[in-house]
Amino acid sequence: MSGRERGAASALGPIEGLGHFIVTSAEHAGFGLLLLARATLRIGHAFNRRRLRDIRALLQNYALGALPVMVVVSIFTGMILALNGGISLKDFGQEGMIGRIVAVSMIREMGPFMTALILAASIGSGIAAEIGTMKVSEEIDALEVMSISPIRFLVIPRLVALLLICPMMTVFAGILGIFGGMLVANFQLGVSPTTFQLDALTTLTHKDLYTGLLKSIVFGITIAIVGCTQGLVTRGGATGVGRATRRAVVVSFLLIIMLGYYITWFFFNR
Repeated sequence: MSGRERGAASALGPIEGLGHFIVTSAEHAGFGLLLLARATLRIGHAFNRRRLRDIRALLQNYALGALPVMVVVSIFTGMILALNGGISLKDFGQEGMIGRIVAVSMIREMGPFMTALILAASIGSGIAAEIGTMKVSEEIDALEVMSISPIRFLVIPRLVALLLICPMMTVFAGILGIFGGMLVANFQLGVSPTTFQLDALTTLTHKDLYTGLLKSIVFGITIAIVGCTQGLVTRGGATGVGRATRRAVVVSFLLIIMLGYYITWFFFNR
């Protein structure tokens, strides 16, 4: 190979890598959307006795795995919001308004957002690793040989479990965040709990509540489908499982941020 040919090949390498990344990403996105459609059409299979038992076990495992981290993160998120917002409001003598800032932020934005990130890191990655290990060890192929649908057996229970646990934990995170903000407002800003609660309750609207709940539902579906997709497309043994786990977390984080923005824009930019 001449020097000119070697130079052309080296220049083409990054372009080929970029093209491979775009094609692979498009394939995974299409596979994920198709997986979501198939799982939605077969969601009725989740309500037989065996699937309900699997879902109950998954709910228990997911809650125990994510709850301790979620409690700590939620309380300190509320405390940080109250401290930063209160310091700014105190300059104008309006620290009594801190309740509305913490309440709206936790219910509409930070509660669903922080809960989804925690679930994506702790549960979405676990789903990708579990299904990816089954894929590379040919257990999923064995299920298909026995005429057992991987979607019905693996995807639907995890989708329903995250569809249930994400809104529940989001509500819990919002309550804990408001409680943490109330502590900071009382002990560091001189705002009484009564004033804080009254300001928070009179400011929150039904729109804030259902926007936060809708976000949690969308985020739960996203985490489940991304984790299952990355697991089912895993290739390359243990190294491939590691890549699938990392991709599940990264893709979930990106989608959570983007979907959260567009949901807020849809409801409040009118």
